Amino acid sequence: MKIMCLNGWGGKLCDKLLPYLTDEDPDILCLQEVVHTPETGKDWLTYRDGDHILSQRANFFRDVETVLPNHIGIFCPASQGVLWDENTKIPSQWGLATFVRKSYPIIGQVQGFVHKSYSPYDYGEHPRSRSAHTVKVFDYKNNKPVVITHMHGLRDLNGKMDTPERALQAHKLVSFAKGVAENDDTLVVCGDFNVEPSSETLKILSEAGLTDLVTTRTTKGTRNSHYKKKGRYADYMLVNEHTSVLDFNVIFEPEVSDHCPLILII
Repeated sequence: MKIMCLNGWGGKLCDKLLPYLTDEDPDILCLQEVVHTPETGKDWLTYRDGDHILSQRANFFRDVETVLPNHIGIFCPASQGVLWDENTKIPSQWGLATFVRKSYPIIGQVQGFVHKSYSPYDYGEHPRSRSAHTVKVFDYKNNKPVVITHMHGLRDLNGKMDTPERALQAHKLVSFAKGVAENDDTLVVCGDFNVEPSSETLKILSEAGLTDLVTTRTTKGTRNSHYKKKGRYADYMLVNEHTSVLDFNVIFEPEVSDHCPLILII
């Protein structure tokens, strides 16, 4: 089973990302920073937050569904705010999505929030609402269930330091994962956590019996040349003791986002 985790950067590099997803064809795709704008057929809109202006792929969720036709896509919104078509406001939902190959039966799932709750009328004040999603599928090749949980960790404008909110977020993430996983199930927990390797978040996940693959297998981080700030780590993938890791890689080429895809083979 091939599991990919990626912050999709709102589809900003979709001309590279969509062909890449077609070629890689993961069995499970955990995708953060997904835009879903059902009220427009436009391809591109603009996100504005003060001086922060970013092109967004208006129907990024639909685009990924199109290139993964053999998958079931599940969109998990964290908020609905406004994107702009020049001077026109367009309601747009923002969150994360999970894509599961149809040959893997989904036998359990839970969706919820690791920080705040759904923001229905705007994106909200920073740090904004953050959701998480867990799916449990049956792997016929290995004759056992596999549980995959991912989140997009809260972004604090002051940085990636430890905070009580981040600690609570980590505990909630563990609850989402272990609330679905049973007995000897394979468990994978991943996402853009927005923290450093020395963070309390990773300590909490380690105490929950999870081993991080990123920090134990690379020193290059998980950000590429599109990311201009300091701090090269953001994305993590952890597994429990019942996970047989056949291969794991942080993908630096091609660059399909400002984050690197994480690919696990089990």
